[in-house]
Amino acid sequence: MAELVIRRERKQARYFTEKLGEAVGLDMILIPAGSFWMGSPTNEPYHCDHEGPQHETNVSTFFLGRYPVTQAQWRFVAELPSISQELDPEPSEFKGEERPVEQVSWYDTVEFCTRLAAHTSRPYRLPSEAEWEYACRAGTTTPFCFGKTLTTDLANYNGNYTYDDGPTGEARQETTPVNHFGIANAFGLCDMLGNVYEWCADHWHRGYKGTPTDGSAWLSENENSSRIARGGSRSSPPENCRSASHSSFPPDEGSSIIGFRVVCSASRAL
Repeated sequence: MAELVIRRERKQARYFTEKLGEAVGLDMILIPAGSFWMGSPTNEPYHCDHEGPQHETNVSTFFLGRYPVTQAQWRFVAELPSISQELDPEPSEFKGEERPVEQVSWYDTVEFCTRLAAHTSRPYRLPSEAEWEYACRAGTTTPFCFGKTLTTDLANYNGNYTYDDGPTGEARQETTPVNHFGIANAFGLCDMLGNVYEWCADHWHRGYKGTPTDGSAWLSENENSSRIARGGSRSSPPENCRSASHSSFPPDEGSSIIGFRVVCSASRAL
């Protein structure tokens, strides 16, 4: 049987909290600069060709949201003055102040970041795919940041399916509040696996030949082509929650399985 769980460590994370009104805050975790091997090795269970070739990627320091953006955080920003488009303050299928917002398109999330940046005078944006995977791995090389397999006491995914001889578990069929599991990776990030997919800035490419190696987003000439989403969701089998797994969705469509988290450039955050 595969090793079920490794790395339950207590570490201190450096972060700042962006105040959004009287009762809502946005915790931003400092992700240190470093390099990592992006993608999955060919011998990783459920490896897909478009997760390769593995390539060394350098990432600069940045801040990343501790959790996916919640419905309370979304509502605050959605009620700020619009910049490029309107935002529905209550888009989510599964309601809850501390649940991740979903049913938001990629364009909606860009508008959210633009409004948040204007409100705070800090450069908020979506993460690049490389930043997302680097932050999710937090120094690990295993399929998941918790080890070689995944269990439903660590993440919200479809527990009817197993990964590499791991156990079956719960299939909750709805989102859970952020930090429901009370566990973070080594960088202090929660809910990177399951619950909702998370939009990234990159366009979809079938494989990594030609991808940037400096951590920046990989964009194409077609602005309206599909965008990357990472991390898997409440309805995903565990293989879709691997650190290297990536999917794509049309940028103008929202879904109850897709949310996002935000980046703030470290050089201008504080």
